[in-house]
Amino acid sequence: MSNIMHSQDPTVLTHLGANLRRFRQAAGLSQQALAEASSISRRMIAALEGEGANISLSSLDKLANALGVGFVDLVAEPAVDPKRIGLLAWRGHSPDSRGVLLGSVPARHETQLWSWSLAPGETYQAEADPIGWHEMIAVTEGRLRVELETAPLTVEAGDFTIFNSAQSYRLVNAGEGVLRFFRTVVG
Repeated sequence: MSNIMHSQDPTVLTHLGANLRRFRQAAGLSQQALAEASSISRRMIAALEGEGANISLSSLDKLANALGVGFVDLVAEPAVDPKRIGLLAWRGHSPDSRGVLLGSVPARHETQLWSWSLAPGETYQAEADPIGWHEMIAVTEGRLRVELETAPLTVEAGDFTIFNSAQSYRLVNAGEGVLRFFRTVVG
């Protein structure tokens, strides 16, 4: 599983520590109680609140669900307009590979719009989302291979796919140049 990375640019970790502590305390939970509710270790929660850890996106989803808040509530600056977030959330091995949370709107849970790019040979491994969640991906440049548990899909530039994301899957750059796509996560 790829992890979020610290950088000089604003990332989903920028406000995570303060938001996590605020939501945990508002819920009346100790770090240990949150650890048990989220299946994330107390040590990791303490490190996140101290702003000294990287964590996977799926683990952030688990924390948000355990706290009864949205992913965006957990990671964004409290005063930010959710339609314009602009936080780096994932970085691959190449500087051309990254996932940026662009914005979010309310849905059954929430809907997130992401801008992604993957360098040649780069892969993003995703863990299963909660039941009922879906992804909509529109490729703007390159060729994307979506490796689902059921069967792989190939999406060319100018095309899109929609799939149930309540399963593990991989997003793979199946071309020779940088792959660019928009990803909408719907809960």
